[in-house]
Amino acid sequence: MYDHIGLKVKDLAASRRFYEAALAPLGHVLGSHDDSYAGIGPADAPALWLYAAKGAQGPGTHLAFRAPDHKAVAAFHKAGLKAGGTDNGGAGPRADYSPTYYAAFLIDPDGNNVEAVCP
Repeated sequence: MYDHIGLKVKDLAASRRFYEAALAPLGHVLGSHDDSYAGIGPADAPALWLYAAKGAQGPGTHLAFRAPDHKAVAAFHKAGLKAGGTDNGGAGPRADYSPTYYAAFLIDPDGNNVEAVCP
């Protein structure tokens, strides 16, 4: 069901240390990261993303749901908009994530970033 989850954190370094240590016994490692984010999960497949969010307002949770194909990603976006979501990136490739990453993004009524992805 889920592809990945993103959390806004007040102190990225502290959260990164916590999740790296707590998830290591489960076989998860630090993947992609810089001063503003860190991805943790199976090697080469981060699924928990931490984002530095000093001064951020609102829930700020990011949920990504796995879609079977591009058509389902587009249908997710269209249905979500019709049901009251706000556009946060229409269906399309996201080459900056990976060469085959295809996703759409919506902001739900509570301000959360919700994604459908066909990696």
